Amino acid sequence: MKGIIFNLLEEAVVERHGADAWDGLLDGLGLDGVYTSLGSYPDAEVYQIVEGAGRLAGLSPAEALRWFGREAMALMAGRFPAYFSAHTTALPFLLSVNSMIHPEVRKIYPGADVPTFGFRTEPSGALLMAYTSPRRLCALAHGFIDGAAAHFGETAQVDHLECMHRGDSECLCRVTFRAAEAA
Repeated sequence: MKGIIFNLLEEAVVERHGADAWDGLLDGLGLDGVYTSLGSYPDAEVYQIVEGAGRLAGLSPAEALRWFGREAMALMAGRFPAYFSAHTTALPFLLSVNSMIHPEVRKIYPGADVPTFGFRTEPSGALLMAYTSPRRLCALAHGFIDGAAAHFGETAQVDHLECMHRGDSECLCRVTFRAAEAA
């Protein structure tokens, strides 16, 4: 996995748990924690760190991945505003992942192994999103969707119709975006 993911994870952990939490987490896991954004690191390390961060917050591994996805999306909006500013709602942003965002990711981070998404709009206006990746990080993708919705002032309802964790060949989600209610 590319180091940028580890960098985003470090920022999210520090924001949620404080400056010492990252080092304590890595020490507890026996990891050295030197992650450069362009480097490549074992997938197992990010899984360990996310699960460890989840334990700090009382979250299951899937909940921790969703949390990280939401937090990472906000951080990415700050780092890569051009990907976001071209859109006014979450739906077209999400639809741009395969055609605009992932090709750019591959340019910036050569060798990046990004997931594949398929999209189809239902007559109701809901989006059917297929997710395929050997990493099986559909909970992270769900968190990214939640984070994108929040960025655009919306909420997302994500229903997992099929899931690789339940033996399906891909994950299939129905995603419905709504404007967030005013507080």
